[in-house]
Amino acid sequence: MATKIKHTRIEGKSSAYLVFMIVAGALAALSPLSALYLFFEGHHVTSMTNQVPWGMPIVMAIYLIGASAGSLVLSAMSSVFGRAEYKPFSRMAALLAVLLIVAALMAIIMDWGRPDRILVPFFHFQPRSMFSLNAILYSLYMALGIVYLWAMFHNKEKLERLLGLCAVALAILVHSGTGAIFGFVYVRELYNSPLLPPSFIAAALSSGTALMIITLHYTFRFTGRKLDERHVHNLGKLMGVFILVVIYFIFIENVTRSYAPKNYEAASFLLLHGGKYTAYFWIGLVLMGLVVPAIIALNGATGKSVRWILAASWLQLAGVMLERYLIVIPAQILPLEFFPNKEITSGFLDGQFAEYSVSLLEWIYSLGLAGVVMFGYGLAIRLWPMVPTEAAYPEQLLKTN
Repeated sequence: MATKIKHTRIEGKSSAYLVFMIVAGALAALSPLSALYLFFEGHHVTSMTNQVPWGMPIVMAIYLIGASAGSLVLSAMSSVFGRAEYKPFSRMAALLAVLLIVAALMAIIMDWGRPDRILVPFFHFQPRSMFSLNAILYSLYMALGIVYLWAMFHNKEKLERLLGLCAVALAILVHSGTGAIFGFVYVRELYNSPLLPPSFIAAALSSGTALMIITLHYTFRFTGRKLDERHVHNLGKLMGVFILVVIYFIFIENVTRSYAPKNYEAASFLLLHGGKYTAYFWIGLVLMGLVVPAIIALNGATGKSVRWILAASWLQLAGVMLERYLIVIPAQILPLEFFPNKEITSGFLDGQFAEYSVSLLEWIYSLGLAGVVMFGYGLAIRLWPMVPTEAAYPEQLLKTN
């Protein structure tokens, strides 16, 4: 017997909702304001340089694309894989996927510094360029997410199933393409890796699940709707499994890198003597971002506590953010080896380690991107029927119907 779930708009009249929208709107306003400042002043107002041209905007872009891909896969779990326990929040997950990809594209456009040239990749297509390919993939991905939401609104089950299958395939393809941007850069040892595309997918699934746990809990809590805690427990276990996959990929990638003699210096920089980057890797990413949340999520006692699962979810989101940071930045800090076993000295700092710390403007813009997602989500659940009136577990829904 098919389960029927009633989705409605939230009333949006509470003081908590108004405060949320005001805060989210203020944060969202930081994005266009800081982007406008950058447009007129130039990239020198950030910490990005000729040696480190990819800074926090790119970190945010790949982080948001990953969370979007993970959210879209979760949204399709009910329609494609027949998992009824994911049905109550399929619309919410699809909505987040669309909002996150929009915010990610905003980060990329800000990094360009020339938003007036946004259509150039479409008129000058280069199939051997991952940037050119991804411009097409991101556009298709966003359009598919919107049509998929429309199919769910109108209860078109066959179309929803077909679009859900396409969504899963495209989400994997899109984020694999994002990982390939870095994995195909063979001149930088910390980028070049065939494991980056699947590693990106694993982190996308774990961060997307963590974000869904947080969104689900707080949406139902502050709208006064009933949420069966088993949904949170189930998602927590799923997140724990995804984290184990992330740990596996990170382990294999770094062992493989350390085994190749030409990569000794790059591997030892990241793992042993990279200063703050080594600390970020072992303490921030491995310990606090992966091991601790995995233990919380998969432990019998803490895995059945909503508070513990929420804590693990926040740690996982922070951990994946660090993982993206450690993918983008340290590889640019290391000097390029143009002539092996030769020392290069010049006025352009060739052969020297670069310096980079996230500037205030980059932090402001990053907060603005979070505000865009928050404001868009709050507005959408007020305008359209996104949230179920009750999220009972499948067997309870069967009894009530």
